Amino acid sequence: MATTQHYLWAAGHFLLLLCSLRFFLAKCMFRDVSAFWYKASFTGALVSYAIVCQKSLGVPQPNAAWIRRAMLDENVQYFLLALFWWTSRPVTLALLPYAIFSLFHALTFTRTTLMPQFLPPGPPAQQGAAPTPHPLAKKLQVWVKANYDNAMRAVAFTELVIMARVVVGALTFRISLISPVIYAHFLRQRWYQSKFTREAFATVHARILAFVNSPGKPPVLAQVYNQAAGLASRFAGSSLGAPNGAAAGAGARRQ
Repeated sequence: MATTQHYLWAAGHFLLLLCSLRFFLAKCMFRDVSAFWYKASFTGALVSYAIVCQKSLGVPQPNAAWIRRAMLDENVQYFLLALFWWTSRPVTLALLPYAIFSLFHALTFTRTTLMPQFLPPGPPAQQGAAPTPHPLAKKLQVWVKANYDNAMRAVAFTELVIMARVVVGALTFRISLISPVIYAHFLRQRWYQSKFTREAFATVHARILAFVNSPGKPPVLAQVYNQAAGLASRFAGSSLGAPNGAAAGAGARRQ
């Protein structure tokens, strides 16, 4: 049976999803939009992730072991990043990974908690067995399972694009100069914890290498990129590391 905390968790995802959709639509139509919708989106994220973090880590403990465990938790990482975005100048793309996570969580909550309250169950698979889910709920479950991996790949590539966006924004003084540093640390942890992020890095790296080494390109281009890639590799190598069995990046999990 769903608890109040579970409903609050879901409410955070629905708030994020609806407000980010409002913000995205305005941006896509080149209309001015209040930063309220941006902050409301990340408020929803903070609510959902705070609940998940509390459930998985319990009451904060003033010791190094608890802090280390918290910093290695992907939900804590997304919570802290959401807090950073909430306090920073709006970066539209920053909403997209959270919105994708929330879409899947909202659909799952709808299927498992809301639909059974309004839709009658289907007939049992065999006599004496439990009723089957409503056909609409079953279709929703199939869609979520079929599209989950592709959605996580989209998140991984989007997070790399966000890195480029914050670097450009910092160089043009449109956002804080510390933003690339904070986001680079976040991506470093994602690389260790998410196979989708590693795949995205490998794909982008291969395409850039093919471009800089293609005929007609000045050799200095490849040299500069190789040096930059080497620096990035050394930076990633100093990561805290991922705990055993780290998840592939699913955002605030269902509670």
